Amino acid sequence: MTTVLIVDDQPMQRFGFRMLLESQDDMTVAGEAGNGSEAVRLTGELRPDVVLMDIRMPGLDGIEATRRIVASGARTRVLILTTFDLDAYAYAGLRAGASGFLIKDALPEELLAGIRAVASGDAVVAPSLTRRLLDAYADHLPTPGAAPADPADHPRLAPLTQREREILTVMGQGWTNAEIADRLHLAESTVKTHVGRILAKTGARDRVQAVILAYDTKLVSPS
Repeated sequence: MTTVLIVDDQPMQRFGFRMLLESQDDMTVAGEAGNGSEAVRLTGELRPDVVLMDIRMPGLDGIEATRRIVASGARTRVLILTTFDLDAYAYAGLRAGASGFLIKDALPEELLAGIRAVASGDAVVAPSLTRRLLDAYADHLPTPGAAPADPADHPRLAPLTQREREILTVMGQGWTNAEIADRLHLAESTVKTHVGRILAKTGARDRVQAVILAYDTKLVSPS
C-alpha cells in the first residue's frame, strides 16, 4: 500500500486528488496539508511514501518544503505538480530533490502511474518533458556551485566508465532506456544496469537528478 500526503492550498484540488487516490486498491491518503510548513511537519509525523506537492502556496512554498523534506533524510519521495507556465518552478523543485514533476492537468491514469513510479524509486518525468524543461532553464537558473568548464574534471563524473558517461549523456538528451538500447545496440537489461551504476557512482537519487547532473556539469548543453 502506497501512502500519499496531498499538499495543495486549494481545498477542492485536495478533495479531487483524495477521491482519485482512494479509488485505488494500492493507495491510501496519509493526510493533507495546505502549505509547505504543514507539509514538512506532516511528512515527519506520518512518513508517507510520496508527497504530492504543489508549488505556489502561502508561506513556505513547495520548493522550499521539498528541500527541507529531502534534507531531513526521510525516505519520502516528492512529486511536484506544476502548470505549463510554472516550468521554471518545477525545475527548481527538481533541483531541491524532488523525484519528478507532473502537469496539473495530467490524465488521472498518468498521475496514478507517476505516484507508483516515484514510490518504487523511479523518476516520473517523461524524457521529452525533461529535455524541454532543462533546455529552457538550465542556463537561466543559478546552479549550486560553479561547474568546471570541462566535464572530465568534475569529481562526480570521475568514477564513470566511458560507456557510463556516454549513457548519462544520452539520458540528458532525453533518451529512454529502450531508445538507448536500440541506438547503442545494447540489451535493455544492460542499459538498466548501467543506469543503476551511474546513479550509485554519482550519488544521484534517481534518473531526474542524474539528468540535472548532466546539465550542471556541462556534459549536456541546452539545445
